Formats: sequence, C-alpha cells, structure tokens
Amino acid sequence: MRPGRAHDLLRDLSQPPTRRGCITHVEDLPRREGRTGRFPEWTDPRLLEHLADRGITAPWIHQEQAARLAHVGRNVVLSTATASGKSLAYLLPALTAIGERSLDPAARRATVLYLSPTKALAADQMTNIVSLADGAGIRDARVAVFDGDTPTEMRRWIRRHGSFVLTNPDMLHFGILPGHEQWAHFFRALRYVVIDECHSYRGVFGSHVALVLRRLRRVAAHYRADPTFILASATTANPELSASRLIGAEVEAVTEDGSPRAGLTFGLWEPGTRTPGAAPEEPEDEEGAQEHTLRRSATSEAAALLADLVARDVQTLVFARSRRGAELVSDGARRLLGEQAQQRSSAALADRSGRIAAYRGGYLASERRDLEEALRSGRLRALASTNALELGIDIAGLDAVMIAGWPGTRASVWQQAGRVGRRQDGDGGALALFVAREDPLDTYVVHHPEALFGAPVEAAVFDPANPYVMTPHLCAAAAELPIREGTEEVFGPTARELLLTLSQRGVLRHRASGWYWTMAESAHDLTDLRGSGGEPVRIVDAGSGVLLGTVDAASAHTQVHDGAVYLHQGRSFVVDHLDTERAVAFVHREDPLHSTHPQSTSSIRVRQVEEQVAWADGVTLCFGVVDVTDHVTGYQVRDVFTQAVLGQHPLDLPPRTLTTRGVWWVIPRELTDEQAELPGEELPGALHAAEHAAISMLPLLATCDRWDIGGVSTAMHEDTGEPTIFVYDGAPGGAGFARRGFEDAAAWLRATADMIAQCSCLSGCPACVVSPKCGNGNEPLSKAGASHLLGLLRPAA
Repeated sequence: MRPGRAHDLLRDLSQPPTRRGCITHVEDLPRREGRTGRFPEWTDPRLLEHLADRGITAPWIHQEQAARLAHVGRNVVLSTATASGKSLAYLLPALTAIGERSLDPAARRATVLYLSPTKALAADQMTNIVSLADGAGIRDARVAVFDGDTPTEMRRWIRRHGSFVLTNPDMLHFGILPGHEQWAHFFRALRYVVIDECHSYRGVFGSHVALVLRRLRRVAAHYRADPTFILASATTANPELSASRLIGAEVEAVTEDGSPRAGLTFGLWEPGTRTPGAAPEEPEDEEGAQEHTLRRSATSEAAALLADLVARDVQTLVFARSRRGAELVSDGARRLLGEQAQQRSSAALADRSGRIAAYRGGYLASERRDLEEALRSGRLRALASTNALELGIDIAGLDAVMIAGWPGTRASVWQQAGRVGRRQDGDGGALALFVAREDPLDTYVVHHPEALFGAPVEAAVFDPANPYVMTPHLCAAAAELPIREGTEEVFGPTARELLLTLSQRGVLRHRASGWYWTMAESAHDLTDLRGSGGEPVRIVDAGSGVLLGTVDAASAHTQVHDGAVYLHQGRSFVVDHLDTERAVAFVHREDPLHSTHPQSTSSIRVRQVEEQVAWADGVTLCFGVVDVTDHVTGYQVRDVFTQAVLGQHPLDLPPRTLTTRGVWWVIPRELTDEQAELPGEELPGALHAAEHAAISMLPLLATCDRWDIGGVSTAMHEDTGEPTIFVYDGAPGGAGFARRGFEDAAAWLRATADMIAQCSCLSGCPACVVSPKCGNGNEPLSKAGASHLLGLLRPAA
C-alpha cells in the first residue's frame, strides 16, 4: 500500500452508520532505519560473494552479534521483531562450518540440526537455505527435511548423507533419538542445533520440548559432540532465562534489533451494538455466543471488514480464535462480497469473492501447502486463519492483518501484526487491526491501549521439572542410552527421585551402574508432546471414504460428537458417529439450518495442598494438585439464523479426568454472611461470576489465554468445607499458569475487580462476567455479588 493509505482505510471502514465509533484507539508505529555491522572475518567467502550479488553487503547489528557468539561456541538466543532477518544470523555460522572442508581438507566435518514447531516452517526454511547454499556453491550443504511426510527411501539417504537436517520436536522424539545409532555419522559431526520460533515452546508443550532437548544433548555427548545452540525468538521477556530453561544450559541473549521497520498503523476496534430485537449472530467459537448479547460478534465484524478490504483489493490475513471462527470469517466475507458483486453487477468483485479462503490445522498437508503458495503469489486476496500462520513462514506483500479476538499474549499480537509491513514501503503503509470479542480481556484492551502499546511482552512459562512430563521422558532416555549413576542431573534435581520411583514400580531396572529400560513396549509411545490427549481423530466422509481432516483427541467430544455440525472450507458436514475406540468420526455432507453446541459438567477434587497463604479476615489462598473431571453430557441445536434453541440431545460419552495444578481461594462462610452481605441464595452466583472474571484476566499475568485454563466455584466444596473458587491449568500435571496466578495473586485480583467495576452493564455481560466457555450456561451469575466478594479477597497488609 502507498504511504498513508492505512489511515485512509480506517477512515473509510468507519464511515457506515453501523460502524461509527468502532475505533477506540489508533497507534502509529513509525518507520525505523536499519543499523548495519560487518560480516565476521571467518564467514565463507562464497557466502559473502553470493549475498553481495543479492544486494546484501552488511548484516544488521543483531545478526552479526548472534553469529559471532555462535561461532565461538556460546549458546545464543536472538530475540528480535518479526521479519528482522534472524535466519541469516544462524545461517552464517552454520553454512560456513559445513563448507569448511571444501576450502580446507584438514577441517573437521560439520552437521547442523534445525528444529521448528511446525512442518510448514521447516519446509519454508528449507527453500531459503537451499537457495543460499546453492547460490554460494556450498556443495557440502546437503539440506533435507526429515519429518512424518518424508518417504522411507529419502529417510535412509538423509541419515547417511544429510548435513543440514530440518525437523520438528515430535520427529526428534519419535523418529531420531530412538534410533540414534542409525544417525551416528550425523551426531559425531553435530556442530550447531538451531531452534527456530522458540517462544512458541511454552506451557506443557514447552516442558516436553525442554526434556527432548536434554535427551538430544545427552545423545550428542555419547558421540562426543558438544553442539552450540542457536535459538531464534520473537520479542519476549527475559529471553535468556527462557532459552536456558529450554535447553538446560546457559544461553546469552541478543535483543538489540538493528533491522529497519516499515511504518505500521495499528487500530483497536470494538464492534458496535446491534439493533435491539435483531437476531443474534453466528457464535464466535465452538462453545457459542450467549443469546442475550447485543454487541456484534468479532466473527461477524471481521467477515464484514474483510469483505470491505478485499473489495478495495487490500490483501489481508485474518487471525481467528478458533477453527470454526476461521471458517465463519472466510465464508461470511465470501458471501458479503458476492452480494456486493450482484448489487453492483461487478465482475471484479465477483472474482475477488472467490479468492478468499480459510486456513487451519486439521486440513490435509497438501491443502495447506496450496493455500500458502496461493497467498504468496497473490492468487488469494485474503485468508482467514487460526494461529497456524502466526509463525515465520515467509509471506511478503500483505497489506493488512486483522486479529479477531485476543490471541492469548502480547507476544502473539505482535507476531501476528508483524505479518504485514515486510516490504518497507513507507510510513503508514501497513495496517493492523485488533477486533475485540465480547470478552472481558478484549474489552479491557480496546479501552486501555496502554495494556498493549508500550507494555512489555510476556515471558514464556513452562516447567521441565513437572513430574507428569518428566517421567515418560526419563523412560525414553533410558531406552535410548542407560542413565548412568551421577549423570541424571542433566534432567534436573528432581530426576533422581523420579528414577528411584520408576525402578520401585518395576518400570525401569536399577543396577549399580544406573537405570535401564527393559520392557518390550516402546518407551517413546508413553508421551504426547503436544498434549492433545491421544491419537488424533480422523474425520471421514462416510459415503466416499475420503479423509477430510483431523481433530485432536481432547477436542473430539465437543467438536465431532454424534450429531455435531462440522465446517470444512465453507462446506457443512453432520457427524453420523464418533468412534472413540478407533479414533474416527464418520460424517456426511449436509447444509443444515441449525448449529450444534456441546454442554458439559465439571467437578474438582483437591488431591494435595502444596502451598497456602493466610490472607485477610480468614481467607486462605492455596496452590496444589487437583483432579478435574469433565463430562460432555449432550448438545443444544440452535437455529442458524436466530440462534433460538430448537432442541437438546443427550450424549453417551465417557468422562475425562485431568490431574493438574490449581490455585484456589477458601472463603469462610461467616465472612460472606457478615461482610459481603451475600445470603445463601446469592452466594453461588457471586462465586461463579468472580471465577469467570478471574479466568478472563489471568492472561494479563501469565503466558496463556482463557482457553488454557479452567475454573470451578462452589458455595460449599467437599474438600475445603467452605465457599471456594478454583482456577486450574488445562494440561496434565500443570503448565505454570496457576503457579503464576498464585505468585501474583494481588495484582491479578486487583485487575479483576477493576475490570468488573469499569464495565457499564447493570447485571453482567460478556465484557465482564459472562464466559463464552461456561458449561453451565452462565447460570447463576451475580455481577454485584462478585464485586462484593472480590473486596474480601485482598492480601493481608
């Protein structure tokens, strides 16, 4: 886009009467000039010549600093903005090391292992690396992707001849470390390990990856290799601490970004209210919107804005909060643009309406690659995606990004916004737009821009010492190589106790020399790095037998239960049967005039109190281990146009129990009676509303969003004997989110109370205490009671 057009677009988008007043804040991020350094003197001269031919005569200062640190063997994390050229920082030392032998036969052989969180990013990086290595004539750089899609014959060639191997943590865990003997040639020469987009390794997934990397270091040491780790990250808080925790070794951070930045106009957009009495709109996500909402949904608003942007030929990427949301945004934009084309008899608009698509996990790999290429080439003018496109796949030329709903962290906001403005085309030449959902946190952000602009990004939260995560990795490590006495400290100080427990249970065999895996089963099948809860469920067209896609096991009960409506690229399917034993859902093509919305019940038990703090007036704050049982009991059928409830159907699905960590407040009943003036009939609603509000605000402190955590409240809990509010991590063993809430409880509760007080509604709404994920239909709720109750939950002076 030309300079200044972003402001013009915002003005135009705000003009229609139904959208007036939607913009709550506009932030102009100015263009920044780049600062260059010098290529290190050790850089392969062939690389220098090829880079000069491409117009690159000097690196940015952060590229030079990171490359120099890696070259002398110091682990380094490069934490700079999206599109700041982090790839060159690791490719300079990596390709120079691989090419040394062709320049000096006496030089030792070198190999490089590259890890990315997604297959798509690895495939994208391979194209860049091959282009650079071939252009420089570094023939020893035999670059290849080794993942689940790699053919068997190609895998043999890579093991024997690959010198720059790109893979992901899952394949490292399941396909490389278990058979490391076949990789002996590669491991003996391992010089560098590159970990791209390392900020994405957080929560339980981050804990798993941290232990996989400790196993990698252990196997490398077995072959007498001591690789240097080079980590690339989006801007994040304390990157050296997170990176050190990730690899289990000291890491030095490079954070001074020398790259130029194009001007970016960033708008905060709150959808306006609908006309009272108008039909409710499409739900914003799988759990559905609430029937009493009067504000336009972010999904509907994003679809309308996307149609207007594409009508103006602005190539746009929309990030939606869910798979269903991405489908609804793309389908709604196509429909609206098609209607405009008919009204204006415009062939151009009709053509553009067919160049809008959805992109999400669960699509087949071939579908995703085709969509990525179509977006790069410009054939697609818009794509509505989940966060699957958040990572650094090179998509240049985008004019605008729309973020429909808070993505969980400030780091993700800036990562998603960074997908535009890569062409350096002048001040104000790129547009980012955050569209708020009817959600307490979203509403808070659009009315408090200081919560986003100028605020530090979050640190990655994960816990490699989590015993639920570490236990299967100790088994996998013992299967790879016996864990010798005195060497278990690579896994952390708690590893020895867990090893002794495993040997007492007969899982590992303990000898004087160490611990051994002796079972016939594969130790590597004991864990799931992604925490998806088991084998992905395949979605199959019952008539043709065609595989449409997949859904993770943890979501199957809510997304593809019997009778569920499933969306795929604008087409509707109805689930005939979910076979939980075979992990397959059979569907048929249908365009029903209804949508489906699962209903569930939840209960919680305290297994162990690990810490507790006495607060004012007898209130107790606790942290510990809890068992959470969720049970999808049925689903509602709602009219697709009015969202009126047409019926309710029971489901016969087994309950799912999660053992995790939680934080909870125990409030003496006499305190609520005397000081909060909450009689027995009002207390459940007050507790429930306070729980919802607390869940919605925890992401301000922890690296999570409300979908990573859950909560339960009760007027008399069977384990505490008092009114209790629980907030827990939604992953086995915990992910560190509840721990962060326990540590910063005062700030957390203060923000929660302020958010409720500032909401202008009378009795509670989706912007304060109504939750889009409540399994009890948001009943009962008391906003006033929650406000009184939160006044009691204050720490002692």
